[in-house]
Amino acid sequence: MATNRTAENLPWVEKYRPTTLDDVYGQPEVVDTVRRFVHDGRLPHLLFYGPPGTGKTSTIIALAREIYGKNYKNMVLELNASDDRGIDVVRNQIKDFASTMQIFSKGFKLIILDEADAMTNVAQNALRRIIEKYTKNTRFCILANYAHKLNPALLSRCTRFRFSPLSEESIKDNVQKVIIKEHLTISQEAESALLKLSKGDMRKALNVLQACKAATDGEITEDMIFESVGAPHPKDIETILDSILKDDWSTAVGTLNRIKQLKGLALIDLLQGFVEILDHYELERQTRASILEGLGEIEYAISKGGNEKIQSSSSVGVIKQSLELQ
Repeated sequence: MATNRTAENLPWVEKYRPTTLDDVYGQPEVVDTVRRFVHDGRLPHLLFYGPPGTGKTSTIIALAREIYGKNYKNMVLELNASDDRGIDVVRNQIKDFASTMQIFSKGFKLIILDEADAMTNVAQNALRRIIEKYTKNTRFCILANYAHKLNPALLSRCTRFRFSPLSEESIKDNVQKVIIKEHLTISQEAESALLKLSKGDMRKALNVLQACKAATDGEITEDMIFESVGAPHPKDIETILDSILKDDWSTAVGTLNRIKQLKGLALIDLLQGFVEILDHYELERQTRASILEGLGEIEYAISKGGNEKIQSSSSVGVIKQSLELQ
């Protein structure tokens, strides 16, 4: 009974995490290659890298369960971003685990280093020596969002697999299974918005869906999805653009600031929305280039701590001035 209650309270990301390689969505080439390595008995050290929510951790955990079965806990050491990543972890925890042999267990042990791009350079240098020294009885799987943040000497010791952002189709398959299991009612528009806003990140899609479920017992609507993500609704972007095109400068700035304040939006999100909506407009090449260049400079100014009020009025000016080139 307590176990059921615990499962109910789990975040859906953990509750619906794949338990076998067959359940991993959207990365068939990686799964097939890794499975072949295991089948042939020649698993190398692995590096899984790519954006968050693409299945890196799920794939290696499912692989470990497939290799070890019930003995999974004894044969796998898992370290993630919440752990200390300094030299002491490499020297003590990893070295102790890698150097000991398991009684009654054949084969190699597996060490999973999640968020390894957060490790210090000193720890990465120490790790490459340990990887070489204990290859006989230990395999390492390094997970990272950015491969370029890892030491080149460490990269050369691993077989690399890039995890691409998941296709909308892959996310849709999993989301629909969750919708059925959790007895959710969701409108077609809300589902389309969820798939678009998740941008290939399964974790984000499930977290947004769970947040919407907590907020209502009724149907999940498109507005709820946009509110949960904190993204501007296309209708609001259209309203602002309409004002920029038809009204004078001060009215357009007023409309932008009013919607921004009312919906609690950041200017940086609105800029992204402008680009996406204007993408569907038939614009001259020079006009499009001028808008993108101007909005790019505003985005850079915001990232450097520029005044949002000034940048808001500047974004109206950029779009107005560029559209005069039409």
